[in-house]
Amino acid sequence: MTERTSVKDYLDHHADRFDAELFEFLRMPSISTDPVYAADTRKTAEWVADRARAAGFADVGLIETPLHPVVYGRWESSNERPTLLIYGHYDVQPVDPVDLWESDPFEPTEREGKIYARGASDMKMNLLAILQGIEALAQTKGDLPINVILLFEGEEEIGSPNLPKVVADYAGQLKSDVIMSGDGGMMGIGRPALSLGLKG
Repeated sequence: MTERTSVKDYLDHHADRFDAELFEFLRMPSISTDPVYAADTRKTAEWVADRARAAGFADVGLIETPLHPVVYGRWESSNERPTLLIYGHYDVQPVDPVDLWESDPFEPTEREGKIYARGASDMKMNLLAILQGIEALAQTKGDLPINVILLFEGEEEIGSPNLPKVVADYAGQLKSDVIMSGDGGMMGIGRPALSLGLKG
C-alpha cells in the first residue's frame, strides 16, 4: 500500500468521526464580537486545543489576551527540518439577521450536499480539516516530515486587536520558514484559489 493510499484509507475509515467532530465544532457559538458569548468562545478555544492534542501535538496551550485566547501548538519533528506555521481562527461572525437563516445558525444542517452553519466556511471547517489531515498523516507515517506550529486566534472577526502583541511576545516560539493561512478568498463559486502571497 502506498503512503498516499494509506492516508486516504485513514481518512475514509475515520470519515464518520471527522464529520461528527465538525458538527460538534460548528455548534459552538464562538462569536467574538459579543461579550455575551465570551465563555462560549473560550470553550471553543479549549476544544480546539484538545483537538490539536488528539491530532498528536504534544506541546499545546492557550496564550491569554485581554479578550479571547490564542491556541498555540507545536510539533517538533527534527531541528534539521523546515518549520511551517499554520494560522487560523476559531471565532465567527454574528448571526444577524436571524430571520434570513433557513435553519438554526448553530445547528449544522445538510442541504443538497452542503453544510450550513455559522462559521462553516469561515473558517471552522478549514481549521478542523488541517488538524484532521495532520492526524491522518502522522498516524500513517509515524511522524510529520516537517515541524509544525499552530497559531489559531479567537479575534479575527474583530480585526485581530491582540494578535500583533502575541506575535511580538512569542516571536521566538513562532519563528518559522513558511507561514500558511487556512483563511483565504475564492475567485468565485466553484473556483477555489491557492494564494501564494500577501502584501500590504
